[in-house]
Amino acid sequence: MKTNDVEILVIGAGIVGIATAYYLAVQHKRARLLIVDEGQPMVLTSAQSGENYRNWWPHPTMADFTDHSTDLMEEIARRSENRIHMTRRGYLLVTREEKPEELLQQLYAGYGEHAAKLIRLHEGSGRGYVPPHSADWQSAPDGVDVLLGRDLIAAHYPTFDKEVSTALHIRRAGDISGQQLGQYMLETMRPLGAQFQQAKVVGIAKTDRFTVEVLADGTRQTIKADIIVNAAGPFAAHVAAMHGEALPIVNVLQQKIAFADRNRAVDRKMPFAIDLDGQTLAWSDDEREALAAAPEFARLLAPMPGSIHCRPDGGDHGEWIKLGWAFNAEQTTAPVREPELNPYFPEVVLRAASRLQPRLAQYLGALPRDRVHYGGYYPMTKENWPLIGAAKTPGVFLATALSGYGTMGACATGDLCARAVVARPHPHSPAASRWRAIRTRR
Repeated sequence: MKTNDVEILVIGAGIVGIATAYYLAVQHKRARLLIVDEGQPMVLTSAQSGENYRNWWPHPTMADFTDHSTDLMEEIARRSENRIHMTRRGYLLVTREEKPEELLQQLYAGYGEHAAKLIRLHEGSGRGYVPPHSADWQSAPDGVDVLLGRDLIAAHYPTFDKEVSTALHIRRAGDISGQQLGQYMLETMRPLGAQFQQAKVVGIAKTDRFTVEVLADGTRQTIKADIIVNAAGPFAAHVAAMHGEALPIVNVLQQKIAFADRNRAVDRKMPFAIDLDGQTLAWSDDEREALAAAPEFARLLAPMPGSIHCRPDGGDHGEWIKLGWAFNAEQTTAPVREPELNPYFPEVVLRAASRLQPRLAQYLGALPRDRVHYGGYYPMTKENWPLIGAAKTPGVFLATALSGYGTMGACATGDLCARAVVARPHPHSPAASRWRAIRTRR
């Protein structure tokens, strides 16, 4: 039986596992490092990412976390001449509420002590608001612009539903190429000694060191390691169970569609827009009868949650758009490598997105042939915070449970987990002490 001997074994070659290995190899000079995954790098959940990022969160610790991750992504963008295709038109969170007090309270809470400096309120003519005409991440403003009033919003976003009354424009936000970020990291750390092996982990045992059994090319092999990093995404709980530990993670399958917007229903310069308002989908009488007859689809007749996502994809001169809607957050499932997608999802998400973007209704029942329907897992904790740092099992570290923010949070996760592995806390992060304290309560 072939045996491989390493210092650190990273289980999982999604963007989070790759980022953790990257900071271990590049920042902390760990050369005897191996990443293993049943598939090729970045082909499972990371390949299904929306590839968006933002630095605001309703909790200041998570806001610090995503802000730190954005700092690190910017460093890579500068170093690589923006190989990762970072843009910054922002996140646009919209609602038909004229005075969404709870939403505004969350906004102020997320920015904490910096809220007064970062939050700008606009009413009337909206003088001082800078529209997102440029995608350049280096010239975009920081903070958030709050647009109040239907006329003001319609003046800047005329294709939106005319009932939209409040819009929060998060400015340090946009999209990147997660695939290019992962490839850049892999290419950078390979010359430093980090390696990748396609293999399935089937067993973990520990005496003085870890003995990890894997299947590679149909043969059983052994990997000896001093340290294990569990970055197995939706399979992280399964990996933890191999060494006798339970993780508080569930998996939710989330789906998206992308298609060629040949009719230009969506403005190419629109930020990543999220309709926060719930709705009851508009079905014809025949459609309602058919849905009611199928128990698995009857819920589509009831009031549905909000947070329908829409954004242009492929730059100013592209054609494609992406739509997403995490309406099934309560439906957990056991992960598989090739999940079965709901064939009705494209029509459902398109119908929901048409409420914010009425021009999308022209595609109902007539989606272009140039389209992709895809899905991946959101591995998540109850509070939807990640698990980063030392596990209960000595020598095991966690970099997992990043739900729907794996791409945007990968760099911060990799940096924080790598620092935990080498016992070097982040000296400048304002969230460092809070982060450690909160994660030990899991």
